[in-house]
Amino acid sequence: MEVIYRACNLCEAICGLSFEMKEGKIETIRADKDDPLSEGHICPKGPEMKTIYEDPDRLRKPMKRFGTEWKEISYEEAFEEITAKIVETQKKFGNDSVGAYLGNPNTHNYGNTLFGYRFFKKLNSINLFSATSVDQLPHHFAAHFMFGHQFLLPIPDIDRTQYFLVMGANPIASKGSLMTAPNIDKRLKVLRARKGKLVVLDPRRTETAEKADEHHFIRPETDVFFLLAFIHVMFQENRLKLERLGEFTEGIDELKTITEKYSPERVEKITGISHNVIRKIVKDFTESESAVIYGRVGLSMQSFGAVCQWLINCINIITGNLDRVGGAMFPSPAIDLVSGSLESEDIGFDRWRSNARNLPEFYGELPVSALSDEILSQNDNRIKFLFTCAGNPVLSTPNGNKMERALESLDYMVSIDLYINETTRHANIILPPSSPLEHEHYDIVFHMLAVRNTAKFSRAIFPKADTLKHDWEIFGELMRRLEGKRQGKEPKPMSSRITPETTLDFLLRTGTYGKSHGLNLAKLKENPHGIDFGYHKEVLPEKLKSKDKKIRLVPEIFQKDIPRLEERERTFNGNKFLLIGRRHLKSNNSWMHNSKKLMSGKNRCTIWIHPMDAEKLGVKDLDNIRVRSSVNQIVAPVEITEGIMQGVLSLPYGFGHHRKGIKLNVASESPGVSINDLTDDTRIDELCGNAAFSGLEVEIERE
Repeated sequence: MEVIYRACNLCEAICGLSFEMKEGKIETIRADKDDPLSEGHICPKGPEMKTIYEDPDRLRKPMKRFGTEWKEISYEEAFEEITAKIVETQKKFGNDSVGAYLGNPNTHNYGNTLFGYRFFKKLNSINLFSATSVDQLPHHFAAHFMFGHQFLLPIPDIDRTQYFLVMGANPIASKGSLMTAPNIDKRLKVLRARKGKLVVLDPRRTETAEKADEHHFIRPETDVFFLLAFIHVMFQENRLKLERLGEFTEGIDELKTITEKYSPERVEKITGISHNVIRKIVKDFTESESAVIYGRVGLSMQSFGAVCQWLINCINIITGNLDRVGGAMFPSPAIDLVSGSLESEDIGFDRWRSNARNLPEFYGELPVSALSDEILSQNDNRIKFLFTCAGNPVLSTPNGNKMERALESLDYMVSIDLYINETTRHANIILPPSSPLEHEHYDIVFHMLAVRNTAKFSRAIFPKADTLKHDWEIFGELMRRLEGKRQGKEPKPMSSRITPETTLDFLLRTGTYGKSHGLNLAKLKENPHGIDFGYHKEVLPEKLKSKDKKIRLVPEIFQKDIPRLEERERTFNGNKFLLIGRRHLKSNNSWMHNSKKLMSGKNRCTIWIHPMDAEKLGVKDLDNIRVRSSVNQIVAPVEITEGIMQGVLSLPYGFGHHRKGIKLNVASESPGVSINDLTDDTRIDELCGNAAFSGLEVEIERE
């Protein structure tokens, strides 16, 4: 029996998998016990990579839509039609009339990462959107202005910390998000075994909160006030411990001024956390041998997401826990997108704005909340031609019904995708790439976010089907044909020398361990389990990308956003029902809903409600309720639980598979409702433009 080792690329954890093969078929998929990062861990999603490969609903040839019918066409025909349409559209309406949306799976595929952005840049359009501004833009925004680069993201050193404070995150379900932490269950167990402490603040008693030493309910959209009070107490009680960070950190006095009026007593009513609890958390955190605070989607997907991530960085800095063992540390990946880049603190933000909504660009992308309006606008420069690549914005971006209307109004649409789903059903042509098991892989992004420095190359499990092209081949063909049509010449042949593997080898040779350890692609192939380069080490101030190698503790752009906080406090109404999302271990947004095994069990698309709220409403378990927002309404069954804060409702992400025309047989059997049929695309974090999903005010009634 042949055994092939590779990383799972279905979520950020990149767990090592062992594929046991017999006569060219997968017998079993197990955990790779010798993977240095995941250490023998596997979650229910990993074995389902086989299901995706075998899925009869997966597209295996390009498809063209004729009305509501789909017909197979050749790649040749598809490429010619698409590139001719790009040239025609841009010639008539300008470059910005063609736009693109890139979903999360692009980051999980090194062919897309290395070649996709090259193609979309060739469109010469300002209208590039991605899932970044759905849930993680605040992290990049804070990193850019504080440290000088969007990918200078501090990662919790959870394997060595003594106090782990988690806000708005559920790593046991996500396996770490912007914190690649496979086997997180074991890591947290080991944390507590060494007398460390896990504390969770969340409106829901999550799977992570169930394992915590302490869990405190906090009202959605008020995390920013807790963080301000935390820093207030540190100054008031003289708990600052900058230590060596003080040598290259500026802005302490400004931070003190900003936080001095936000005492725990002032914020306890708005947050729902008593002043005594706040002071105890600060005391325990600052008196621990090491500590780190981590906040994820619950903090990022709200009106003050960027300020929350900024304040989290501030806390890790002023407690002396940034770039310190057991604190928040910067990985040293084999391929480092930061080290070779120029200082970027003066570039990357607000170089242009969206036409209809006037929202600012960040590192070449506009906020996805603007996408529908950029299509539906009556302006001459509206988007008339849209690419979607490995994304499902109808289910994953705010105001899904409006997004549907926008897609229906397009002159032309192309999707690079494996399925006919809620979004791609609107496309004129769908170009299916090879499946994850049919191509090699290296996790360029997630090694940059990992809790330990490792590197691993994944070989293909199966040869690519003759009817398919790899994603990078699709982008390469589109690029060369587009250049040829623009120049009125025959397109140049694709280079056989520039492939994902040759590019990867170059990046490894010139990267962190290529220089110090002679790392290259051949060495990775000789080590199929991956190579371990050890714990993170101190890298500051050398790694900072600010021109003077200093941390900007209080960037001016954050300082100017404080009056908006004051307005929020003045208009606070604690009597409104607030809606939040939730994630399940067996899915990743709308991914994997076409797997019978992962969708088995009881209905997951329920609205969590507190018993006291259910009693007032007069509903019992599985009764239907109607939830109404400013943009739409949905009906779904309730699940009564004390695991949700009173006044808060929770509905999972990624459902809504009732749309006509989708070709997802398993998902259609458990359609559920989409939380993003309720969210409002005009509700954003005004500072950075990220969508503000969480804490949406809704009204409810018994159905």
